[in-house]
Amino acid sequence: MNQPSNSNTMNQTMQLLEELTSEAVPRVFQDLLSIELHPDATPRVMDDPAAQIIGSVGFIGDTTGIIYLYASMEFARQITGTMLGISEAEVEGEEMVADAIGELSNIVVGSVKSRLCDSGKHCTLTIPSVVCGRHLTVEAASNIHQKILGFHNSHHYLRAELLLKV
Repeated sequence: MNQPSNSNTMNQTMQLLEELTSEAVPRVFQDLLSIELHPDATPRVMDDPAAQIIGSVGFIGDTTGIIYLYASMEFARQITGTMLGISEAEVEGEEMVADAIGELSNIVVGSVKSRLCDSGKHCTLTIPSVVCGRHLTVEAASNIHQKILGFHNSHHYLRAELLLKV
């Protein structure tokens, strides 16, 4: 009898996490970067031959999970320049880009965490983590619920991958 209740609670929590992330990503990009992103009904596989970057921040507590943000390196360089108030040509090296994507991930997930706490699901954030490479994917363990959200503008695509621990 407990299983349907636990499953129901998990589905409700994942739906809440999905809604909060769907709101936070476009709002943070608009407010912080003046970049307009729209939901994309068919999340795409991030497979940029030039490389991609993934920023992630976890949350631990009443609700435990992690949110990954995938972007092409081209988009990440644009984001970095905008965040730092410099041109893309002035963006030097992957470390600068990784720092910016880590901070952006922290801001997005911090917004989600704040709203989770407002709904009574208290949690704390982990430190941001960033990975760069080609053909990167995240494999979810069997005790993890996973949801993928896509966002786009006229030039770039962003993927958010939500993992929620059962």
